[in-house]
This record gives sequence, structure tokens and C-alpha cells, in this order.
Amino acid sequence: MLDQQRTGLEEVHGDRVVFMPQTGWALSLDDFLVTRMVELTVHMDDLAVSVGLGAPELPGSALDPVVALLTGLSVRRHGQAAVLRVLTRAERAPAAINVF
Repeated sequence: MLDQQRTGLEEVHGDRVVFMPQTGWALSLDDFLVTRMVELTVHMDDLAVSVGLGAPELPGSALDPVVALLTGLSVRRHGQAAVLRVLTRAERAPAAINVF
């Protein structure tokens, strides 16, 4: 079944609309998949911490879109300067920046 999904996803265009009836939202397939990747990365970290392990190392193909989305959301919520300072200047960074 997993092999069928891999093959099937390669044949579907990323701009295809995915409707989520439970929320009433509609996203492109690409955006929908990135949101699922965010969920997986955050929950993998939660699970690792809960059993006393380090966070798993993820390949760039999985981590890069997640970091890009979370960074973009942080900029929208907190502004460019705050995000730049958190990433580069701890002494000038706001106390905390949280995306969610």
C-alpha cells in the first residue's frame, strides 16, 4: 500500500486542492503535505523527550520545508526583527518566540 501511495503522489500535481471537511479548509496538496510534516516532526520530538531520548535527525528534504513554514509563521506573528534577533543575536532577542 505504501508503494502505491508513493507512486500515486508522484502522479498528482502539487496544486491539486485538498478539502478537509472537519475544518472546512481547502489547501493545495503541497501545503497539506507540509502541514502533515510539521505535525510529524513536532510529535517525533515530543515522543523522544517523553521517553528520554534525543530528537531524531531528519533529512533535509523533511526538515527544510518544516523550518521554512515555521520561520514564515514566526515572521508574520512577531516581525522580521524579532525573528532575526532570535536566530542571530541572543543578547537582543525577545524572551521567547513561539509560532503556535
